[in-house]
Amino acid sequence: MVRTLPAASVLRAAYPHARLTWLVEPPAASLLEELSWLDEVLVFPRPELRRALVGARLPSLVRDAGRLVRSLRDRHFDLVVDFHSILRSGVLSWLSGAPRRVGYAPPFGREGAHWFATELARLSPRRQSRFDRNEALVRYLGLDQAMEPRPLAVSPARLELARKALGPGPAPVALHPGTSDGTAHKRWTPEGYGALARALAEDGTPSIVTCGPARDDRAFADAVIEAAGGAARAAPTTASLLDLAAVFQASRLYVGGDTGPLHVASLVGTPVLQLMGPTDPIENQPFGETPSRRVRVQIGCNPCRRGCAAAACMRAIHPDAVIQAARGLLATQRVLR
Repeated sequence: MVRTLPAASVLRAAYPHARLTWLVEPPAASLLEELSWLDEVLVFPRPELRRALVGARLPSLVRDAGRLVRSLRDRHFDLVVDFHSILRSGVLSWLSGAPRRVGYAPPFGREGAHWFATELARLSPRRQSRFDRNEALVRYLGLDQAMEPRPLAVSPARLELARKALGPGPAPVALHPGTSDGTAHKRWTPEGYGALARALAEDGTPSIVTCGPARDDRAFADAVIEAAGGAARAAPTTASLLDLAAVFQASRLYVGGDTGPLHVASLVGTPVLQLMGPTDPIENQPFGETPSRRVRVQIGCNPCRRGCAAAACMRAIHPDAVIQAARGLLATQRVLR
């Protein structure tokens, strides 16, 4: 969803008087709270549907699913743009009753989603960033309006709260070492992050360590703080993704693996340093309007989606390479405070 924001902003520019609604799952909904160009956020009740399905509570499942379908149909959508183009989003597009449903042709359209679309965009080349892919879908609609240069909005009040929570002193570097539960192979080592924090502290730049909701993210973040030996501290607790975005915007630099929070940081304009191992470097490029660098080591394999259990390619990233890249990015940035 984060990498769809720039392309979605084109829809508002192209259709200034349309009612623009975004159907999104609960974890990402908070990021849309302060978008002035979005009229409505519909939340797909995935947790409720899953609980009813797992518990074999058929009446609850039918009731919740029926409520969602009625909610979609009552809005009488004219157009659905399916940026995900997977089975679930394809079915929901069809259930909306919209006469025009646009998605990706295979291979970008997956799991049979193309069967539920009325139009399919055929993209080339096969390897391109998610940002470029999503932009290509709105260009398929014949729209030539410019994307918002900063499509993710953080209100001044929320940003000021983040700065107060960070405390006095220079803006920090945000280290985000964690990943989702299923992508531990994307994690760099606590020792590596610790060495980076100590090197930055020698330059007079403080570091904070942010933490996500994955099962062992807190323990991993604590391991980074311990390895930093006093050169990094825990970031302020954030209640939502939008609050986390505010912390990133209040930071001078973001350093982390190939995760959603990295793209959140790039969308609010914070320079990002991407530490990448087994995932595709083209598909997962940061937002092009924001300064970024990448440190990547590949161990005799092709880019993959899952990575190896040992994550040898991430452990092979040398701290000196990351320190050099971080200092290079910081040297090009104006000190914020």
